[in-house]
Amino acid sequence: MGPMPSTHAPCPTVLPRAVSPSTPGRTAPGRTTVEEPAQQIQRPWRLVLMDDNDHTYEYVIEMLAHVFGYAKEKSFALARIVDTEGRVTVMTGTREDCEAKQSGIHAYGADPRIPHCKGSMSAVVEEADTL
Repeated sequence: MGPMPSTHAPCPTVLPRAVSPSTPGRTAPGRTTVEEPAQQIQRPWRLVLMDDNDHTYEYVIEMLAHVFGYAKEKSFALARIVDTEGRVTVMTGTREDCEAKQSGIHAYGADPRIPHCKGSMSAVVEEADTL
């Protein structure tokens, strides 16, 4: 017996395409993906305490303990650096976190030990070095 004659048109041959699992936007049939929004990488910022002659070591130590919760030893070390170098980084973090702590420094008030002291110490927020 020979082959039966066909009344249907021949089906075209379709080969499945290979898709790499790492190809973005491609999924297995019947699956859906939810694309995660790209997370923004936040650059680090630093809060720098500036030296002046209107605040005592005791004030700086108390203020750093109050605003940051630093121990006396760490606060003293930072006070020493700001006194000798004119400035010291008291924290690094997001810009928002640094600005919040900056507000705490600026709101701390005058040093009662120095009669001519008119207000809080000064602190600036700067973009941290990325090196």
